[in-house]
Amino acid sequence: MSKHIVVMPGDHIGPEVIEQATAVMEVAAGKAGLDVKYSEADIGGGAYDKHGTPLPEASLEQARNADAVLLGAVGGPKWDTIDFKHRPERGLLRLRAELDLFANLRPAAIYGDLVEASTLKRSVVEGTDLMVIRELTGGIYFGEPRGEMTSPRGPAVGNTMIYTEHEVERIVRVGFDIARKRRGKLCSVDKANVLETSQLWRDVVIEVSAEYPDVALSHMYVDNAAMQLVRNPGQFDVIVTGNLFGDILSDQASMCVGSIGLLASASLDANGKGLYEPIHGSAPDIAGQGKANPLATILSAAMMLRYSLGMADAADRIEAAVAKALATGARSADLGGAMSTRDMGDAVLAAL
Repeated sequence: MSKHIVVMPGDHIGPEVIEQATAVMEVAAGKAGLDVKYSEADIGGGAYDKHGTPLPEASLEQARNADAVLLGAVGGPKWDTIDFKHRPERGLLRLRAELDLFANLRPAAIYGDLVEASTLKRSVVEGTDLMVIRELTGGIYFGEPRGEMTSPRGPAVGNTMIYTEHEVERIVRVGFDIARKRRGKLCSVDKANVLETSQLWRDVVIEVSAEYPDVALSHMYVDNAAMQLVRNPGQFDVIVTGNLFGDILSDQASMCVGSIGLLASASLDANGKGLYEPIHGSAPDIAGQGKANPLATILSAAMMLRYSLGMADAADRIEAAVAKALATGARSADLGGAMSTRDMGDAVLAAL
């Protein structure tokens, strides 16, 4: 069996972590009898420098025709002053929208050997294993109107948070389906006491929940959810929430498990095609120094094998290899060690 993967290294540390992830994925896929074909495409700030746009049409077309996309990271201060519509992050947002990658899965599980790496007490974080499911193509990041506006008090800038029943229903079903395969608990996070969009969200969640009597449903306001993540993260199994709240809470969850360098993500369409990327940024301060932790990108590759390529056994082997590497002492700088990006990748390869 052969699959075509489009690799988008992106900016700064993106190429460094992608190199390690593809090396690990090739070994795991090879052991599973999967022939992986790669092609590379530009995205982000580097794409803007070369093509005048953060997402060239050729890159978008490659992504459309691929079985899955593996992304490094985009952005950096170099491009902070260019026109907003050309900034690196706009290319990523457009890619998600064009491919209708509406479901963002962000697992956060603590490895037993890394409990002390968390900024929280062992008694608080030990055993944490949760999944944040973030709606990815709606909400305030895509709502219209946006940009410059007028107001009674003069010039203003605004963004619009809007959700349709369809958008909420489809992401909520993803949440229930995944909770059913995990520990059977789903927490829906909103701000229904203030926002009409959140009241719609909650209404749809309650309606859909009737089809999932085996899943225990709870509701939580986003401010309380943020507090509970650092108070008792072990209470959560699956969290489902909107675009803005999911962006914030999933980054917060990274601190529960020790480092943002450990958190992978999958962004899926309705058919399982996906974009896979670490949730960390491009880290220009350490780019080119071999200090980046590649584990989040390696684990993103594992998610690709599981969700888009149908190779769950290969995904299991990668995840087990990461756990084994950490158990034997592999540590990058963000985890309190001194191993280079390549050394961390080699440690996972050795375990694999």
